[in-house]
Amino acid sequence: MTIRVVLADDQQLIRTALRMVIADIEDLEVVGEAADGEEAVALAGQLAPDVVVMDIRMPGMDGIEATRLITADGSGDARIVVLTTFDDDDYVYGALRAGASGFLVKDMALDDIIGAVRVVAAGDALIAPSVTRRLIQDLTASRPEQTGRRRELKGITEREREVLTLVGTGLSNTEIAEQLFISVATAKTYLTRLLSKLDARDRVQLVIIAYEAGLVSANR
Repeated sequence: MTIRVVLADDQQLIRTALRMVIADIEDLEVVGEAADGEEAVALAGQLAPDVVVMDIRMPGMDGIEATRLITADGSGDARIVVLTTFDDDDYVYGALRAGASGFLVKDMALDDIIGAVRVVAAGDALIAPSVTRRLIQDLTASRPEQTGRRRELKGITEREREVLTLVGTGLSNTEIAEQLFISVATAKTYLTRLLSKLDARDRVQLVIIAYEAGLVSANR
């Protein structure tokens, strides 16, 4: 089954590089390119892609608003992978809150970016560890470290608590599996259980819950 991808970035060089890499991959196909958020929203509606690789800083409508509009539109199932220059970006938390399923940085290896597209297309979420740290730092700034009342984690096992802690530190399913000496499939099962038991929409919300429960902090 081919994963249909729309590339949204105001830099043609970035779009061309990604398109050339994807052209040699059997299970991925670039079906459209957008130079700004408004065009990305239009293409998502017209082409019904599986994944939109979205830049944040674009002229006119930015990637955050485009992500919000695409994920709010019930007419398609497009999932968003935000790809941006992290060190210059103040919009990490906003993009994730807008509904992005992945958040990556442009200095990552192309193979990792392609892998992230596959992960997101399969219904999972993926966040670069550096972005997870930024998310926790933003939470710390908006909600000072909780030294008293913390969120209670009822109904989860000790192993699930371990997995939640590792999610909160930004580890991928593969890294969690390696850390706990379990299979990737088992790690995914634990993630699914946590999402259900904690009534979390996605991996981003699990990171927030891990912070609110005191399992992770800005320094951990």
